[in-house]
Amino acid sequence: MHAMQYEITLPADYDMGIIRDRVARLGHALDDWEGLGIKAYLMRERGRDGSPVNQYAPFYLWNTVEGMNSFLWGGGFQRLSDDFGRPRVRQWTGLAYEEGGGSSAAHAVRRRQPVPEGVPLADVVADAVGEVRRLADQDGAVLASAAVDTGRWELVVFSLWAHEEPKADGEVFQVLHLSAPGRDRLPRGRQW
Repeated sequence: MHAMQYEITLPADYDMGIIRDRVARLGHALDDWEGLGIKAYLMRERGRDGSPVNQYAPFYLWNTVEGMNSFLWGGGFQRLSDDFGRPRVRQWTGLAYEEGGGSSAAHAVRRRQPVPEGVPLADVVADAVGEVRRLADQDGAVLASAAVDTGRWELVVFSLWAHEEPKADGEVFQVLHLSAPGRDRLPRGRQW
């Protein structure tokens, strides 16, 4: 599993209805993308759920590098780049994934944190795997995952929630659409 995200921060007075309309028109394009586990079309609005910014920030869990590369280099990403400029794309290597009992996703929570120095890496990732299990077991959880960027030594924990008040700490996003062609093929549990 591979995680990927880009963020497009928009002006404070930007009409976020434009993003909602864009996703309503184009979100289905990845509903059957080969190699994609899930794409959560995420948005934050300034002043809502504690967000200081307006932002469009899709989050992906890929089953295959080929699917991710096909999206980035084969045309899927180009439309976004043409419309908003090319954003920096963050990538993380998967550590853990679990399904929750919730059905449809209303909110997402993303928590990024540095991997601390002086702590055994095995302990850090064991804690991340445990956190994914704990989150997935919460009422309303749709799914939970953890991944790491070893270039920055950054851990990301991502979860989807069926209700208005997620039971996770981090930045809260609205889920506008969920493309999940390979969700059933995302490997459960720890990724090694």
